[in-house]
Amino acid sequence: MADALELDALWEDFHRAVNMTSAELAAWLRVSDAGETTEPLPDRAGSPAGQHVLAILQKRRTDLTEDDLGVMRAVVETVGEETDVENEPVAEDTGRRHRLMTLGHDPLKP
Repeated sequence: MADALELDALWEDFHRAVNMTSAELAAWLRVSDAGETTEPLPDRAGSPAGQHVLAILQKRRTDLTEDDLGVMRAVVETVGEETDVENEPVAEDTGRRHRLMTLGHDPLKP
């Protein structure tokens, strides 16, 4: 397990990168996974990564597992790379915005 300072930094970085609430993310996962004829059960909607981010948002820092920490690191890295100022504006790239929202980051949210 990570030491306390590393865990604190990761916790803050993760919550800075994930700017959607758990309710917003759950709603997005349901919408993004809905098809014309079928919808998954609400608690199973979305990608495994999106579901894991949602589960992390609903946990206390003391309840995190090593698997959670790995997902948190990956989310922080992915959001950082995808929102880098060198990249094109995310607002103009719907696919990229939707991928980020699946990880709990809405680039259009202030």
